[in-house]
Order: sequence, then structure tokens, then C-alpha cells
Amino acid sequence: MSNHEKQGGFSHEKVETSNFLMIVLILVTVAFGGLVEIVPLFFQKSTTEPIKGLQPYTAVQLAGRDIYIREGCYNCHSQMIRPFRAETLRYGHYSVAGESVYDHPFQWGSKRTGPDLARVGGKYSDEWQRIHLINPRDLVPESIMPAYPWLETTPVNAASLAPNMRALRRVGVPYTDAQIEGAAAEAQGVTELDALIAYLQVLGTYLK
Repeated sequence: MSNHEKQGGFSHEKVETSNFLMIVLILVTVAFGGLVEIVPLFFQKSTTEPIKGLQPYTAVQLAGRDIYIREGCYNCHSQMIRPFRAETLRYGHYSVAGESVYDHPFQWGSKRTGPDLARVGGKYSDEWQRIHLINPRDLVPESIMPAYPWLETTPVNAASLAPNMRALRRVGVPYTDAQIEGAAAEAQGVTELDALIAYLQVLGTYLK
């Protein structure tokens, strides 16, 4: 046994045989690595500033986005086109961070049981989206996507929109007082299906 080991110094053996010390050092390493990678992004304009022309979601689109999240659509559909030829040929221009600065939480990811939806806005008509959401197999017989027929008869929760928009304004989404005050009126008579279609139809349309 070496003199270093006899003296009980700070060695790999000591780290590897102490669960507590190993956990502490792993946490310190992960925290430091995370800070090094994440903190600079807050000062990088391409990740913190909206692309030209980007607008916050309207009240109805925001309601649709909440429904999209509630129904777990992100479990099968990513909203992130990678900068590879195969991706851009199929889906369009690769995704940029400036498109998602008003998204809380953003929908970037890598899960694709179904196609990527980052640029689905305007690709299909409202009626196509309506039929597809009520029963996907009416349009795509081999589809394994669940049907969402109840959305057609469920009204949007208009009362929740203004508080939601106020919360988003606190984290940087530039909603005006007029937009917040008019949110409930804008969503009157709108079904959850209408709202979800409105959200889908705006995805990816601001990047020219």
C-alpha cells in the first residue's frame, strides 16, 4: 500500500467508497457543467430575442396551446426541426430559438411517434384539422393517433385566459392591458376544438 493511501488522503478510493461524498461531488460537477452551458444562453441574443414579426398568441391560440399540453400531444409530436437536409426537406426551415421566446413552456423535443408540428401552420385547412382531430382514421387510415371528439362540444374556459396572460406577461410575453381585458370576450362561444386548430394553424408561420 502506498504512503498516500496509508495517510488517508483525498484519493479515488476514498471517493468511490463513500456514498455521501460521491453524491456530493456528482451534484457539484453537474451543477457547474449546467451553469457553464446554460448561463451564457441568457446573454445570447439569438436565444432571447424574438424573430422579426413574432407576435404573442392570441387568447384563442393560447387556449389551444393549453389544450395541446393538457392532452399530452407533445408526447408524440416534437416541435423542433433539426438543421439536417432530411429534416428540412420534409418539414421546412429548421427551428430557431427566436420563434419560441414567448412559449412557456416551450415545446422543443425529440419525441416523434407522429410527425413534427413545428411548421404545420397553414399546411392543412381548418376543416382537415377538424376531421383529423375528431377521428384521425377518417383521413389517415393507418394512423395510431387517439381521437378527440369531445373537444368539438367542450367550450373554452374563457375565465382562465386573463389570469394566464397576466402570468405570462410577468415572464416577458408582451401582452397589453387591452389584450388581457378582452381575452374572455374573444373566447366566448369558442370550442376547445376551435382553439386547438387556431393554435396549430399558427405554428411556424412567423419564420419566412
